Amino acid sequence: MNEIKDLFIEGTAKTPQVDFNHLTGELILFGKSIPENAAKVYEPLIEWINEYIKSPRHITNLRLNLEYFNSASVLWHAKMIKALSKINVEDSILFINLYFDNDDFENMDTAELRGTVGSLVDNIEEVKISIGVKVYGTDDSGKIVRETTILL
Repeated sequence: MNEIKDLFIEGTAKTPQVDFNHLTGELILFGKSIPENAAKVYEPLIEWINEYIKSPRHITNLRLNLEYFNSASVLWHAKMIKALSKINVEDSILFINLYFDNDDFENMDTAELRGTVGSLVDNIEEVKISIGVKVYGTDDSGKIVRETTILL
């Protein structure tokens, strides 16, 4: 069996930087996600994830550190999470890490937070792994100043 190669794609003004590392289980999207053709950006990521889930790390961290994203991107993020939820290795854990500007995070009420998380995880079926969502509030420099964890 061939070892899955890491995936790194430099970000643009409209697409996120992608840094998927099989060895560490860190799957990072960073920057902006407002592509004109979301399928062109995200289909290769889904393909990589479908290979990754065949031999995942014990802990997988999907880090959605996006300062701005459009509704088409959210649909693809949900597809990525749905694919990752199919990891079928005993005692595996998937953490979905969401980053928000701290001012926005502090102003979110419980319903808004649930709505954000729900839009990403509502389509998961027959979960075989443990899933947790970590939500971070960041300052202007990107430093984490507040966090909360939700276990699903």
